[in-house]
Amino acid sequence: MDAYTSLSRNISYILSCIIIPKRNKLNRQGNLPRKQSKLIHDKYQRHASLICSPKDHLSDKTIIFNVEEALLKSSSLFPYFMLVAFEAGNPLRALILLALYPLICIAGKDMGLKIMVMVCFFGLKKESCYKMGRAVMPKALLDDVGVEGFDVVNKCKRKIGVSNMPKVMVESFLKDYLVIDLVFGREIKDFHGYYIGLLEENEDAIHLEKILGEEEVSSSNVIGACGPNDSLTHPWFSNCKEMYITSVGERKQWQTLPRAKYPKSLIFHDGRLVSKPTPKMAIALLMWLPFSLFLVIMRLLPCISLPFKIVRPILAFLGMRLIVSEPKPTNPSSSPRSEKPHKRRRGILYVCNHRTLCEPVYLKLALEKDVVALTYGVSKIINFLSPSVMLSRKREEDAMIIRKFLDQGHNLSICPEGTTCREPYLLRFSPLFTEVSDYLVPVAINSCFTMFYGNTAAGFKFLDPVFFLMDPHPSYTVRLLEMVRGLPTRRDDDGMSKFDLANQVQREIAEVLGFECTRLTRKDKYFILAGNDGTVK
Repeated sequence: MDAYTSLSRNISYILSCIIIPKRNKLNRQGNLPRKQSKLIHDKYQRHASLICSPKDHLSDKTIIFNVEEALLKSSSLFPYFMLVAFEAGNPLRALILLALYPLICIAGKDMGLKIMVMVCFFGLKKESCYKMGRAVMPKALLDDVGVEGFDVVNKCKRKIGVSNMPKVMVESFLKDYLVIDLVFGREIKDFHGYYIGLLEENEDAIHLEKILGEEEVSSSNVIGACGPNDSLTHPWFSNCKEMYITSVGERKQWQTLPRAKYPKSLIFHDGRLVSKPTPKMAIALLMWLPFSLFLVIMRLLPCISLPFKIVRPILAFLGMRLIVSEPKPTNPSSSPRSEKPHKRRRGILYVCNHRTLCEPVYLKLALEKDVVALTYGVSKIINFLSPSVMLSRKREEDAMIIRKFLDQGHNLSICPEGTTCREPYLLRFSPLFTEVSDYLVPVAINSCFTMFYGNTAAGFKFLDPVFFLMDPHPSYTVRLLEMVRGLPTRRDDDGMSKFDLANQVQREIAEVLGFECTRLTRKDKYFILAGNDGTVK
């Protein structure tokens, strides 16, 4: 019996050594060595909470922090992988990931992560995933950053982010928008430029001394921030002299980082989904897709065959909202609706900011008359719903085309930004519109979506109107401002150049919408989001 008991104990000990991951050696009583136990105890006791920890001595520190447990409020990584599955993959891949969600929950943290990586990245191009990480992920991750965690990280002199997610998902978010010095995440194995869905073994922590320097590592300037699930003996945090600890309950109470505190403004982002696809949101999204295709047809038919006054109530019944406002002008002749054909032979140029490709349609409904849209690359659907004229981006040719249509008495609409912008910013206005028209009507346009964005930079642009019409409750606000005289009707001694007038119109629109003016252009947007200059071929 004693021999049997001794054999059982030996077998149990051998199995425990194999199954349990490598940790610090235990003493005979099953506890950590006294010195190491005291060190860990001191780390936990010195700063038990991230919020309550003192922050006045962090300016000369180097912080190593876990992105998911010290910066983000959410405790689940599933929404971010669902975003990858839908945006970089397709709805079928997203459906498979959603079906595996129960298995991911019960499989544990490490195995669940491997399942999500396999489903989301298998067979995808590295290049497309890199663009997705730059254009789509920063918006979703910035919306989940907690002020309390960011304040601690941001006060440190040098910042090193460690993530359990693949590096391609978090690197641009951390480096480009939170100005983190170094980012270390999991690498995914690839074959000839395609991901195979398996994670590489992360060995970055072994070279910590080479990265920071032996003096920095051995000094007391290296601190760490992580959750209670991270072992303090992990190679990344074993050299930290102080530790800031967070809990799931604590992170849920954090405030979301406001836009004004972003180290770098998020002006451009891409992707079709408006909000982060949590499991409930993902179920609603995938259930809505089949019905939304039928709704697209129902919303298109009235715009094709019915008068303007009847179309607006029908579209409102189908979930599409249009709000039109017009100022009370000090001079009645400056009203956008006051023009009379026998008094003004030339047409009027409506100058709009650019939110989606659907501005011409909504402007036509707001004015209740046809307006010819001047565009650089129009969707065939929009061209079918509203008359349009293609421009060539060649200044002299475009000016001749615009003057020709204005001389014929056509009312035109133009978006001087040259491309859409989703965030509350206005791009630089091209001054061409100031030289070709006698009268200009600034139009401030804002849009709101609940599920799908109606524009994209890297995706299929011909689907932009389709996704706009697929949204459950899209809304447009059209505000007509007071008429402005163009350069042809101004006196030479007025002292206003075409650039001054373009900037004045931009400021007026921005003031009404509460947006911020920028000097960025179409090329800046497409370089950031798609890696090209935005030329439509």
